[in-house]
Amino acid sequence: MLVLWWKLSSDMAFAGMEAQRVIGLRMMKLVQGGPGAPREVQRMVAEKISASAETVALASGRSPAAVVRRTRTIIRANKMRLSKSR
Repeated sequence: MLVLWWKLSSDMAFAGMEAQRVIGLRMMKLVQGGPGAPREVQRMVAEKISASAETVALASGRSPAAVVRRTRTIIRANKMRLSKSR
């Protein structure tokens, strides 16, 4: 049980650090402007709406570990995509 708790805690901490990197990359994209900036804002808002659905998934019995895994997958994809566009 302790191992599972530690793994979840570590995954959540790494998700927070990875998310900070994505926030920085997104801010740079928005500051640069151009046609990619409005698209990035739309993508960001859509992601926030879909992330709120994860709360419903948790309330419906989905495991916190599964939600964190899914979130980290999305964060990593964003980081790769935004890193390429620099």
